[in-house]
Amino acid sequence: MKIIVGMTGATGSIYGIRLLQVLKQAGIETHLVISTWAGATLQTETSYTLKDVEALADYVYSNKDLGAKISSGSFQVDGMIIAPCSMKSLASIRMGLADNLVTRSADVILKERKKLLLMTRETPLNNIHLENMLYLSQMGVIIFPPMPAFYNHPETLEDIVDHIVYRTLDQFGIHLPAAKRWNGLTKKQ
Repeated sequence: MKIIVGMTGATGSIYGIRLLQVLKQAGIETHLVISTWAGATLQTETSYTLKDVEALADYVYSNKDLGAKISSGSFQVDGMIIAPCSMKSLASIRMGLADNLVTRSADVILKERKKLLLMTRETPLNNIHLENMLYLSQMGVIIFPPMPAFYNHPETLEDIVDHIVYRTLDQFGIHLPAAKRWNGLTKKQ
């Protein structure tokens, strides 16, 4: 399996980082594109450097490289995850503005009818955000805001991030044993 991972300039860079770590552990080939603002955000939010994050991927591309192999429909890939996905990137994808490699790759994924998941990060949402999400959802894009679950009794921030990443990968048919699943209502002792 091959997955393109895009990271754009919304808060929540830890989701993209953890996604890359889990995909690497699962032996899944990754093709990474990090926008300029995603690079700045990850250095603000985490202790990771850009090189640290790039080292997690099998292949890394400049967001300016519109001639990269992942910008073509002839490149065989199973899908794309943008984590986090900024509202700017969401709007660009909705409008077909393929002016950087993240949005061009997403555009190709759409035209090739492959799976595209956008881990949208913004709150509160305005009508433009919601309309963009609805439009893309109606095209088959998975709109995946990273909403935490509490039925699994997370004890750390890492538990919350992991749950979101595992649920993301469920959308691609990648079911990992470490994922804590809903087991129905249980009574407290």
